Amino acid sequence: MRISTYIDIYYNHRLEKANILKKIYIYLIIPFNYFIEKINYPKKINLDEYAKVNKKLFKKNLNFLFEYFNSDKGNKFINQYARFSKKNNKLINGHKYTVYYEKHLKKLKKNKIKILELGAFKGNASASFFFYFENSFIYSLDLYPDLFIYKSERIKSFKIDNSSEKGLLNLPQKMKYDLIIEDAGHYLKDQIITLFTLFPKLKKKGIYVVEELDFPDTRKDMNLTNDKNTLYTILKSIKNHKPIYSQYISEDKKKYFMQNCKYIKIYKGRFNKIAFIIKK
Repeated sequence: MRISTYIDIYYNHRLEKANILKKIYIYLIIPFNYFIEKINYPKKINLDEYAKVNKKLFKKNLNFLFEYFNSDKGNKFINQYARFSKKNNKLINGHKYTVYYEKHLKKLKKNKIKILELGAFKGNASASFFFYFENSFIYSLDLYPDLFIYKSERIKSFKIDNSSEKGLLNLPQKMKYDLIIEDAGHYLKDQIITLFTLFPKLKKKGIYVVEELDFPDTRKDMNLTNDKNTLYTILKSIKNHKPIYSQYISEDKKKYFMQNCKYIKIYKGRFNKIAFIIKK
């Protein structure tokens, strides 16, 4: 983990609100706290080597793998977002998306598929997908790829900023994907731009997943302008055959999506909604 990443994640929000004296104090303690975090940060795991002695993981279901690798997509996980000084081994409730992932993805389990994952963080879900889709190749993208703790010949980690179309078009490879999972910033604009920019990157019959679909509808920090025209609202309108509008969607992108979207399924996890969008 780079110190710039550490500051962005754990201190920028505090620095924005702090007075001069508080800022001086924060800047003085950052190097010490970063050193503690750095020496305790998990070491990189080579999944190709790990798989040789853990072949049984290829036969496990997705919830087992999510919990094994501590992804919040499963039923339970240990808080992976806390700083080292705040960590404990207490299991807390995850998003419980597993049943929906299994429903839509089980048919792809043995296929040679290409997966694009946005919002990889430490890579815990990437490691889960590595074993669930044993013939897959995974492109794991995040704003902070230095946090990623796994490596493999079947996984490549890259930096991407999904807050703009320009950032999204800077994909690691010019190819199409069988599965795109968007679990990135969850901001209103980001969700809309990401879907309508990347939907053409899906192969025929490909699946696009949006996690925490309703964050902009339920969290002020994800929708500072209180815009009612969220991605959740847009997808519901499409499902109900109603016209859609967004300042973030060009007419060309809207037309492409409407012509190539086969169907949309929206489900409720333990806390939030998740969408599965299937291409024709």
